[in-house]
Amino acid sequence: MTAVLVLWLVACLTGTWAVDRGNFKTCDQSSFCKRQRALKPGESPYRALLETMELTNTRLTLQLINDNNKVRLLLELYRLQGNITRVKINELKPLKPRYEVPDVLVREPPTEPLSLLSQDENGVVLSLGAEAQRVIVSARPFRLDIVEGRDVLMSLNSRGLLAFEHLRMRKDTSQTEQDGETEGDPANQDEKEDGMWEETFKSHTDSKPNGPSAISLDFSLPGVEHVYGIPEHADTLRLKTTDNGDPYRLYNLDVFQYELYNPMALYGAVPVMLAHSAQRTTGIFWLNAAETWVDISSNTAGKTVFGKMLDYVQGSSETPQTDVRWISESGIIDVFLMLGPTAKDVFAQYASLTGTQSFPPLTAVGYHQCRWNYNDQEDVKAVDAGFDEHDIPYDFIWLDIEHTDGKRYFTWDPHKFASPKEMLQGIMDKKRKMVAIVDPHIKVDNNYKIHNEIRSRGYYIKNKDGGDYEGWCWPGSAGYPDFTREDMRAWWASMFAYDQYEGTMENLYTWNDMNEPSVFNGPEVTMHKDAMHGAWEHRDLHNIYGFYVQMATAEGLVQRSGGVERPFVLTRAFFAGSQRYGAVWTGDNAAEWDHLKISIPMCLSLGLVGISFCGADVGGFFKSPSAELLVRWYQTGAYQPFFRAHAHLDTPRREPWLFGPENTALIREAVRQRYTLLPYWYQQFYHAHRTGEPIMRPLWVEYPQDPATFALDDEFLIGRDLLVHPVTEEGSRGVTAYLPGKDEVWFDVHTFQKHNGAQNLYIPVTMSSIPVFQRGGSIIPRKLRVRRSSSCMEHDPYTLFVALNPQRTAEGELYEDDGHTFNYEKKEFLHRRLSFVNNALSSVNLAPDATFTTQSWIERIVLLGARKPSRSKKHGPVICLQPLVYSASLPQKHARLDSL
Repeated sequence: MTAVLVLWLVACLTGTWAVDRGNFKTCDQSSFCKRQRALKPGESPYRALLETMELTNTRLTLQLINDNNKVRLLLELYRLQGNITRVKINELKPLKPRYEVPDVLVREPPTEPLSLLSQDENGVVLSLGAEAQRVIVSARPFRLDIVEGRDVLMSLNSRGLLAFEHLRMRKDTSQTEQDGETEGDPANQDEKEDGMWEETFKSHTDSKPNGPSAISLDFSLPGVEHVYGIPEHADTLRLKTTDNGDPYRLYNLDVFQYELYNPMALYGAVPVMLAHSAQRTTGIFWLNAAETWVDISSNTAGKTVFGKMLDYVQGSSETPQTDVRWISESGIIDVFLMLGPTAKDVFAQYASLTGTQSFPPLTAVGYHQCRWNYNDQEDVKAVDAGFDEHDIPYDFIWLDIEHTDGKRYFTWDPHKFASPKEMLQGIMDKKRKMVAIVDPHIKVDNNYKIHNEIRSRGYYIKNKDGGDYEGWCWPGSAGYPDFTREDMRAWWASMFAYDQYEGTMENLYTWNDMNEPSVFNGPEVTMHKDAMHGAWEHRDLHNIYGFYVQMATAEGLVQRSGGVERPFVLTRAFFAGSQRYGAVWTGDNAAEWDHLKISIPMCLSLGLVGISFCGADVGGFFKSPSAELLVRWYQTGAYQPFFRAHAHLDTPRREPWLFGPENTALIREAVRQRYTLLPYWYQQFYHAHRTGEPIMRPLWVEYPQDPATFALDDEFLIGRDLLVHPVTEEGSRGVTAYLPGKDEVWFDVHTFQKHNGAQNLYIPVTMSSIPVFQRGGSIIPRKLRVRRSSSCMEHDPYTLFVALNPQRTAEGELYEDDGHTFNYEKKEFLHRRLSFVNNALSSVNLAPDATFTTQSWIERIVLLGARKPSRSKKHGPVICLQPLVYSASLPQKHARLDSL
């Protein structure tokens, strides 16, 4: 076994870096996907039995029957607070319970009353309350429409693709036919041929003891041409139609240097889709943790703009419509229909279900320096000193798997990291921090405390025969803790205590990698689906495993401080709700220009489904970037929420000062721009934590009626007031940025040049250029005294950049707290709305019941777009920086944040 693992590692560490697509299934190789996709749109075999309907103040229940096999299902319909409708479909009398996903919802969603408007033999009509919204349940065939006024917002089973493979005892083919369970039911075809009770992929056999259990449902979205979400895929922001290829796949996998622009599964899975048109934004949350495929079709797919215009002129245009079909291997149908009507309403609706982005410590918003691996304590010390020598700020230095004692997590290599507290104290003295990796595969070693504890407590996942499941990963033979168990998670959290995780201090944080889970010798490099988590198969809950690992780790970091300190945990695998526990990154990318480009839509997609704290490995994990690519990646990463450089073990060193003085200066400037904007970034994280709105967002979120923004994914907004168009083309001499908003003005943050909105602006660029624009009518706080880390800047003064727009008052916000504890939940923070009107700056306290004492003050106000200089009546002269830009320096005694 060891020899095979060594050969596998050798293959990984050679220059042959490309995904082996043969290791991962297509839909045709996944028997349940193939079966369900073979069903074509048509009349559904399901009808609603209206005589079984029961309506209470909180829900409607109704039985459905499949007329082909007479199996009955139970439909439950709920009207939830906040303009959400929930639809659940399960077997009426399942042979055994089917898996329902726990722990993702932050609470049982509160309901609102449903009322019956009408009923006849064809169906029922229910009121959803506001805006004349109604649910129409049609009986034969079963169909569900949500209507507002005369407009159909969404239809379920309108194409007749509802399918529910009921649990059954295994029978031979002849007995099945005698029972009349074959016609029209794909789950009763030749069981052996279709992989119903056993399925083999490459050398791996899935025993499928429960037989076929797949579910499927289609949704129609009238008036919609643009859909987004369902990360993680290395693809465009706007999802493509899948008629001529595979569906988008949601199945957490360790994909070795993934390919771009295809629907293959990657490390995480968030089963949430947003649909947008100029009239409305809606969302679909498919709460299922099993392997899932999503088909998308559109009646306007492939039509050019000219073709659509020709249809209109000829009077033959049809209403655009997008149809979406969800297919999952097991579980039940549990879907939340988020009815908007705006994008920000959908964000709030989804946040009410799964929570908001965790509020990180301020330091985590700074720059992170990582490599697989820094060799030893002296190497860490030298890299740390290199940042000081070259005057580049950073907050975190990271250690990968080689820092451990033989890949035993919660340990330190006794030779290379013999004095971890001394190392941690050294970086703490500079107000910096460290992250060390803790993966969820545990080395099988009888001399390893962690393994012995998990085994003795019975916390390992079991194989289908009842023994501890073992697979290969970095340590060799490894066990996999069952993080779906609450007692296992509690024990794992306790291992982060300072007296358990020896050598740790309060400035050490955690990184969970390989938590899909990655199993090198498993099917598709992951766990066998017939492994057991108590009563449940791994197939039922695969996509939620990484969610639980990060949850337990984050809780451990909170507990070790007595509940005082905010945690920081990075995860590679994720699911709906993972935003509550930390950050994610886009995985093992490559030092290629296309991988730089794809980082933008990948993070935009994650932000749309609640995970704002996203970034990509700066410079690319695999391969070696050119100096130009590395500089451009730093310039892009500096404007993405999670800002970390990372590199593979086999690549040359690439600390920022190793590419010559000119490139060092360019990288230094990019990192310094990040640090000057930390007040704005931190404010955006607070806002995301409170509202669920994305930090890095597509332009259409703020300009929902501008079709020119709907497919843009090479530029983005940070909050609503900064627009960024990174340079992502090799040898570029210019970029064209779309500046939205016909009444907007935008200011180049570097030159302060003013540009009108609603135009495509060509911007000449050099290697120092990072095209960034501030929206007119906004106020953005910065700290211009950049120091070695964010903590060193804690008490420094603010400069307010006020971008004027004659159409509106300039407004912004300023948020400050202690930057690291949960005391903000105790109302210990400062939050003010800033306004600049009639040449006067004023503020309003947005949290009058909160208190916080700060040593920072407003040192300077910079006006962008001012007409002419004047004198400040209170604080002295206004200094002209250049035409249309003026700066006022304010004496500290007059510029306290609580005296504006």
